[in-house]
Amino acid sequence: MTLIKSISGIRGTIGGAPGEGLTPMDIVKFTAAYGAWVIRTTGNKKIVLGRDARTSGAMVNRIVTGTLQGLGINVIDLGLSTTPTVEIAVPLEQAGGGIILTASHNPAQWNALKLLNGKGEFISDAEGKEVLDIAESGTFDFAEVEELGQVSTDDTYLQKHIDAILSLPLVDVAAIKAADFTVAIDCVNSTGGIFVPALLKALGVTNIHELYCEPNGHFPHNPEPLPENLTAIAGMVKEKGADLGIVVDPDVDRLCFVNEDGSMFGEEYTLVAVADYILKNSPGNAVSNLSSTRALRDVTEAAGGNYYAAAVGEVNVVNKMKESEAIIGGEGNGGIIYPELHYGRDALVGIALFLTHLAKSGVSMTQLRGGYPQYSISKNKITLTPGMDIDALLLKIQDKYSDQPNSTIDGLKIEFGKEWVHLRKSNTEPIIRIYSEASSAERADALAMNVISDIKAILN
Repeated sequence: MTLIKSISGIRGTIGGAPGEGLTPMDIVKFTAAYGAWVIRTTGNKKIVLGRDARTSGAMVNRIVTGTLQGLGINVIDLGLSTTPTVEIAVPLEQAGGGIILTASHNPAQWNALKLLNGKGEFISDAEGKEVLDIAESGTFDFAEVEELGQVSTDDTYLQKHIDAILSLPLVDVAAIKAADFTVAIDCVNSTGGIFVPALLKALGVTNIHELYCEPNGHFPHNPEPLPENLTAIAGMVKEKGADLGIVVDPDVDRLCFVNEDGSMFGEEYTLVAVADYILKNSPGNAVSNLSSTRALRDVTEAAGGNYYAAAVGEVNVVNKMKESEAIIGGEGNGGIIYPELHYGRDALVGIALFLTHLAKSGVSMTQLRGGYPQYSISKNKITLTPGMDIDALLLKIQDKYSDQPNSTIDGLKIEFGKEWVHLRKSNTEPIIRIYSEASSAERADALAMNVISDIKAILN
């Protein structure tokens, strides 16, 4: 069993002994700590709650709800929802925070408490540490019987989220409707099965072929939207003669597309395509994390904007976007952050913006994809001896490549013209993750192997 206590939330496998998995006792402990933190820092006794469709969700929801009530906190329960929908609801409800019950792309045995601040954004590193400190010290008090919190349900936020997307100036419903797209969708039997068809219909899409859209939490394949997990949707796109396929993860904050021939558009290029459309219509800056494709920088600079890199992690990308006044940003895992709507990864707004872009371009998916700079990313890792000083090792690698542009805001990233290698140490394992990008898969692999050879030489 596994329990991971991170700054943004608590993630673990269901069951096992307390402290070793996401058990009811652990859920109470960390929910109480977060609720106490919200009260102490904001004085606000209202929290928004939503969940994806995984089978443990109802159980976790009941425990979280009862714990928050026990603290005297009023709960606005959105029921089956999405991460971006809860993020939108928190400020609209004038709540002190929000909790999304989802383990995102993790398999069905996992669940998690993702924690939001009063702006509907993920809590910061410092705030997360405060919550963890409260949990470990147990310094929270429960309310007397007359002061217990109340629970209310609200099923209006599906429509509120869609309405907010439709009101965006760069979402063109008329253009999408005129394009008369045939679309296949894979929602991995989670809440995307509720939200994605509703959004598509609101956008004027009438030819929708649904795959795995029953929100029962029984994931038919690994829910991470990677090419090896998307063979069924690729087959449906070809079988139905669809113009494209749309795939979301269980909590609908990651988005990827399938081309009309069944090939992958590439999750790295979800953000590239949406940013290209945004920046051509509203010039500005863009942000992604250090491990995301160089193609975003290329399209941003081509549009006259400035590109900025952030440390890996959504909260880091959001902070850099605010600092640089970026109008579009996200991560290469298919995460779109469009601050015109809110500061959070949102597959739904990504769908609306992408379909507008595709409709107005007048080209096929493969033609659109072929128009962007062509890069390939290689992902590798090297296992080290437990207890080894990884920071010292990275310093030696940095010294070896001191003549090359490099960044140390998150591990070590070394640039070789338009190619790069990014080394990051794991927070949970004695490994270094090695990402590299070049104009071909073979070249990207070769870059990674060169650095791995350097590491081995240093170790020997």
